[in-house]
Amino acid sequence: MCASSTIRVSAPGSIMLLGEHAVLRGAMAIACAVDKYIHVTLVPRSDRLVCVESALGDYRASLDELPDAPALAFVVAALRRWRPRLPGGFTLRIESEFSHTVGLGSSAAVVAASCVALARFAGETPTPECLFDEALAVIHDVQQGRGSGTDLAASLYGGLIAYRVEPRQLEPLPGLPPLGLWYVGYKMKTPAVLALVEGHAARYPELYRGLDQLMADCSERAVAAIRAQDWRALGELMNLYQGLMDALGVCDRQLAALVYRLREGEGVFGSKISGSGLGDCVVTLGHDPALQAPGEPIDIAISACGALAAR
Repeated sequence: MCASSTIRVSAPGSIMLLGEHAVLRGAMAIACAVDKYIHVTLVPRSDRLVCVESALGDYRASLDELPDAPALAFVVAALRRWRPRLPGGFTLRIESEFSHTVGLGSSAAVVAASCVALARFAGETPTPECLFDEALAVIHDVQQGRGSGTDLAASLYGGLIAYRVEPRQLEPLPGLPPLGLWYVGYKMKTPAVLALVEGHAARYPELYRGLDQLMADCSERAVAAIRAQDWRALGELMNLYQGLMDALGVCDRQLAALVYRLREGEGVFGSKISGSGLGDCVVTLGHDPALQAPGEPIDIAISACGALAAR
């Protein structure tokens, strides 16, 4: 990539279908990229100034300094990781088709798009696996080592995927019926939810290990159901996983009301929290556009293209 060329990269948002929490302890997760994108445009400069333009705020600093900026923590962490390999300064424009307050994996998507753009600016062509490692390290820098990388994998590769952390496994899966997604109106940050669950697990370690195993079993069966295109079975497994999320302590009254209301929709096979819980979104397998439910409906479809694809 020529250091004077403008670079444009788009990364899709993502949602989790199954595997939340347990993926951190070896279970399979199922996630998909969705057709809501974050777009990054990198325009090289003739000096060493870095300018970031974003709805979350603007940032100006020397490439040699890069001070903290809490609202842009993931972007700054990516800049710091790539800094030794960059030829000079640049302007980075970030545009999003969805709000960061809605849980569509915005942090993972902006890291995915930024890392792909920075790699190209550095003149590198890393393998997808190496780029994934670089991007995941950025997320861990910001989140004190927390984060499975599931949403990052979906944003980088696109489509519907089965993903395991260790040993790393990433497998494309065949398509699904239309999905429904509803935002409950609030969300707790994922690291805070994970810390809360860790506290509960410390009090009842054997019981929580049992929950992890049940979650892992659900995810494995769900992968088999997707391969067989058995939507009734997949919906039942989603409902079962929702019960395990409730037992884990990450479902509140408003989420529960939304989950059960959405199950009443015509052609809906199952519904559950998508993401870490205590707010955020509920996903349905099958979609009834006529259904009235509390919360904000979000129109989504699976995106076949991730940030690694030419767009």
